[in-house]
Amino acid sequence: MAINVSLPKELEDRVREHVASGLYGSASEVIREALRLFETYHSVQQTRLAALKADIDQGFADIEAGRVSPVNMVDIKTEGRRLRKSS
Repeated sequence: MAINVSLPKELEDRVREHVASGLYGSASEVIREALRLFETYHSVQQTRLAALKADIDQGFADIEAGRVSPVNMVDIKTEGRRLRKSS
C-alpha cells in the first residue's frame, strides 16, 4: 500500500537527517520506526492509565473499609525535613 504524507518542513528535515545519518535506508523506514515507537508509547500509556485507575479504585475501597486515617501534614513535613538533614 502506498500512502503519500505531507510533513511540515521541520519534520521533513528530521526525516532527511535520519536517512543521511545512515541509520535508515529510506524515509519510509524512518516513518515505520516512528509509528512503531508511537504504538509502544501508546501501549505503555494505556498500561499506566489502567494501573492508576486500579490504584484509585483501591484507594476508594480502603476509604469505604475504614483503612484510611487522617494525616497531619505538619508532622509529615517535619519528619521529611528531619530525614533530609540526616542524609
